[in-house]
Amino acid sequence: QAEIEGPEDTPYHTRYFQLKLVLSTDFPSKPPRGYFLTKIYHPNVDPTTGAICVNTLKKDWTSTTSLSHVLTVIRCLLIVPFPESSLNDEAGKNFMESYDEYAKRARLLAGVHGLTRWSSAPMGMSGATAAGGAGVSVGEGKTPEDEDDHLDKKMMSLDGKKSPTTLPNNAVDSGTSSSGSGGGKKLGKSTRTNIVRASSKTLDKKSKKKSLKRL
Repeated sequence: QAEIEGPEDTPYHTRYFQLKLVLSTDFPSKPPRGYFLTKIYHPNVDPTTGAICVNTLKKDWTSTTSLSHVLTVIRCLLIVPFPESSLNDEAGKNFMESYDEYAKRARLLAGVHGLTRWSSAPMGMSGATAAGGAGVSVGEGKTPEDEDDHLDKKMMSLDGKKSPTTLPNNAVDSGTSSSGSGGGKKLGKSTRTNIVRASSKTLDKKSKKKSLKRL
C-alpha cells in the first residue's frame, strides 16, 4: 500500500489518498496494477474499482522501473490528467468542457473521502518527516535510494523464483502475507509500517518534467 499527498494547485490539495500496487508472479517483467483505495474523482481512475490508467503501468513499463517512480508518476497524473484515455467518462468530459465544474466535483469528493493527514508515521520517523520533511519516506525509515536497492534485490529474487511470497514490502495487495525464506513480515491493511508516502516536496521541477515525459 502507499499514500500520496494531493498536489498544490489541484482540487486534491490538502487531502491524502491511499492506493495499492498489485504485483503479479511475472513482476518485474510485467507491470504492477495500480488502484486507488480512497475514492477519487479523476478522468484516469475507474470510479468503481479505483483502477489507474497510466502509460507507465502499460506500454512504457520496463523491468528497471522502480515503484517509487510509479508513485511519482501517479501523483503527476493528479496534476495533469489525460482525458483522452479516461476510465471515468464524466470526469473526462467535465475536464475537457468545464474545468471549473470538474474541479468543483473533484474537490467535493476529495473533501468527503480524502484523508486529512498521513494515516500513520513510519517506524523511527517523526510526524514532521513523514509529512514531507524529506519529500518521501519509505518503509521503516528508509530513503528512496535504499528502497530502490531493496527492490532491485527483490526483483532479482522474483525473476528467479517466480514466487509471490517475495513481493516487496512496500507494494502488496491487501490481505496478503509474506512467509518466504527472506523472513518477510505479515502484510496487508493491519500493517502500517510498510506504507510509502509521496509528498509535495518529492516533485521538484526536474522530476515533474521527467515523470510527465514517461506518462
